[in-house]
This record gives sequence, structure tokens and C-alpha cells, in this order.
Amino acid sequence: MKKFTGYSKIGVVAMVAIIAFVAVAAFLVIDGNNKATNFNDYNFYSIIEPTKDNGNIGDHVKGSKDAPVVIYEYADFQCEYCAMTNPRMNAIVEELDGKLAIVYRNYLLSYHKNGTAAASAAEAAGIQGYWKAYADELFNNQSEWKSASGSERTALFNKYFEKVTGGNGDLDKFNRDIASAEVSKKISFDMGISQRIGVSGTPSFYIDGQLLDFSSKDGGSVVINGQKIVWDKALTGNQVSELIKNIVKAKLGEE
Repeated sequence: MKKFTGYSKIGVVAMVAIIAFVAVAAFLVIDGNNKATNFNDYNFYSIIEPTKDNGNIGDHVKGSKDAPVVIYEYADFQCEYCAMTNPRMNAIVEELDGKLAIVYRNYLLSYHKNGTAAASAAEAAGIQGYWKAYADELFNNQSEWKSASGSERTALFNKYFEKVTGGNGDLDKFNRDIASAEVSKKISFDMGISQRIGVSGTPSFYIDGQLLDFSSKDGGSVVINGQKIVWDKALTGNQVSELIKNIVKAKLGEE
């Protein structure tokens, strides 16, 4: 493998300093928004309804809120693996038809240029009832907006909003909500949960408080209804789908 030698030591130090500054700044915003929040009041492994702590924006659920099996996903709209995983997870929820729901929560990676803006746009679309469609649109078009400038990004996000709403949404409200305190609190609330359960990357999936580590080369395991389900390598594609189906069967006591 050819080594890239284009950065000077000074350049590397400057880059690290910038990334560190952004990470600290993001943490301070999150910490400030969550300062009055008692996270002990919340069960992180249940669907959280709108409250003052999350800006009156509750959890986003793919599938039925009444589904007997719920998986919790922590993701960033600018994460390439999240974009790759999204259509597969949508398909599993649809295929299992009421048995499985996936709760989506924001976990922002500080080095993603437009990740926070994308999460804010999705939350703003959700206020008007279009979260799922808008989230899919962001993932589907990730390569188009991920490196966009501020003005380019705004134009693209507005275009996506017009598309998913069929022109029936309130575009002015959408743009106001992107910058609103409510949306900021929702994202900060999700991040506060992420920090408390130890999320360290995206996408991360949890069930019954256990991490479903699909990507580890050493595999992983979960215990569902006393049954240990083990995988011995990193999983991709249909392997992930089959694992989730087996987990749902175990959870429901099906053969």
C-alpha cells in the first residue's frame, strides 16, 4: 500500500487541534442543553415520548410503536455505513410486518462536516410529520450533500423537503425549525443518552441493553430469553438480516 506523505507535522498538529476544538465545542453545546436533564428519569431501552428535555420531539420509530421487539439504532446521517445499512433495516422492518421496530437516535461524529446540519434538517422535517421519508432521502443522497458548502447544503436540504412533502410542506417553517432550540435539544438529548450507554461509533444497534456488534472481526453474542446467539465474524448484507430475524424469533419464543 502506498503511503500518503502530503501532510507536514505542523499540518497534522493543526488538523488534530481543529478536530479536538470541534469535538469540545460540540460537547459543550450538548452539555449545556442537557444541564437540567435528569437522565435517571428515562429508560433508554424504551420508546421515549416528547418531553421538555428532548424539545418535545420524541423518538423516531421505524415500524409500529406496538411491535413486540424493539432495536435501538444510533447513527449519523453522514456516516457511509449508516447509509448502506439503512435500506436493509427498512426492508427487515417491512418483512417482519409488525414484529420489529427500530428506534433511531442521533449520534453525531464531530469530524463530519454536515452531519449536525443533516440531523437538524431531519428533525425539522419530522416536526411536520416527514421524518422517515426525509431520513431516507438524506441517506440516499449522502454523496450529494456531505461535502456541500453552507449555501449548497441549504438548497439541497430544501430540495429534499419539497420532494418528500410533495410540495405540501411549509418550507419557511422547515428552515426556522432547523435552527430552533427544540431541534437542538432533541439532538443533544439523543447524544446525552449515547454518552451514558457508551456508544462509540456508528451505526450502533442495541437490544435489551446489549450491543449488536455486527462489524467486529471477532464476532459477538447476545442473550435473548435465556438463549445465547453467537456470531464468530463480522457480518454483512444478508447475514445481518438473518441474525436479526433469529433474534426476533428468540425474543418471541418462535422456532
